[in-house]
Amino acid sequence: MVQALSSQAVGDRVFFPVPESPASALVQKLEAFQDLSAEDRNALARLVTTARDYPAHTDILREGEPADGVLIVVKGFACRNQFRQNGARQITAYLVPGDHCNLEAGLINRMDHTVSTLSPCRVARVNAEALHAILRQHPAIRQALRMSILVNEATLREWIVNIGCRTAVERIAHLFCELHLRLSAVGLTRGMTYELPFTQSDIAVTVGLSNVHVNRSLQALRRQRLLTLSGKRLTILDWTGLSELAEFNPSYLQLGCRPLDG
Repeated sequence: MVQALSSQAVGDRVFFPVPESPASALVQKLEAFQDLSAEDRNALARLVTTARDYPAHTDILREGEPADGVLIVVKGFACRNQFRQNGARQITAYLVPGDHCNLEAGLINRMDHTVSTLSPCRVARVNAEALHAILRQHPAIRQALRMSILVNEATLREWIVNIGCRTAVERIAHLFCELHLRLSAVGLTRGMTYELPFTQSDIAVTVGLSNVHVNRSLQALRRQRLLTLSGKRLTILDWTGLSELAEFNPSYLQLGCRPLDG
């Protein structure tokens, strides 16, 4: 059983919660991909020194605005989303603590999507040139960030498959499996339980379903005793059953981590 606030096993490495600082979650995420030295960790701590708090459902960067700085999620949940002129919305990525966004700052002039909070969030914004200077000086950090970018691309491909090839219940099951492993890697699960501060509407515009289909699918997952969802807290009751239903293969996350049944 994976325990929050205790060591986290990822692949053949074991990670312990790092001291609270704006760079802590980023360090922990990158160490899932690459061993970092004390010098590497200190360099990241010097880079990510301050963060700003945002309320839930707030736009941090809007489509069309200058692509100003690299964003790093310190606490809470955010997302990338895009809007049609009629107001229709599609979430294209979730951003959890340790995730970065807008690494291309400095290469593009304006945002081609909107970055918004899903829950109250703490987000750091770092200068792109300062980050790139650190990457030149610290090859381990550079390698870890490259892996992180590859995982982001693989996750987007998996989300396309999710919308295009899976049933409604399978889409949601796959999403919940993915979130469990991503949150576990940064110490934000307690056993098979994690916080899920999303509305059914958020889930709907993530997996391409109506609110009604999301509600019915959640009821089906409960009836099969695969999970419980109480308030904003999700507990996976049967990891094997849920992952087999979704045909979930975690290899695209490059974590080598599979939780045990609770």
